[in-house]
Amino acid sequence: MKSEAEGITLQTTALVHEVFLRLVDVAHVEFHQRAEFFAMAAQMMRRILVDAARARGANKRGGNTPNVNLDETAILSNTPDRTILALDEALTAFSQAAPRQARVVELRYFGGLSEEEIVAALKISPRTVRRDWDFAKPGCCAS
Repeated sequence: MKSEAEGITLQTTALVHEVFLRLVDVAHVEFHQRAEFFAMAAQMMRRILVDAARARGANKRGGNTPNVNLDETAILSNTPDRTILALDEALTAFSQAAPRQARVVELRYFGGLSEEEIVAALKISPRTVRRDWDFAKPGCCAS
């Protein structure tokens, strides 16, 4: 978000506050581990960022959808609307074919979880997390 243009309405602090407010409203959820909390927060951050991008009237469909590189793309860049929406669209489609791998991408990209935290959140092995991440990178977000 540090490369974000001035005047953007969604700031890092506002995003964190919005996630907190949504987590407070969640009833009957117990977090047994730190990673479970961050997994839920990552999912909420994704929803908030996608909603904000849609609200700004981004062109979310069409032939000009950019490829998204998960290693180089900032959560919010100078063109956040198309990038976030393209990632969300690709991740949603990817989750139909490979739900666990899509969840690994969501946790790592939106939640910033480490490999160890993803292992704890999804209760899978470190090797599976690495394999899922490697599997998702080339095909997850290509148009």
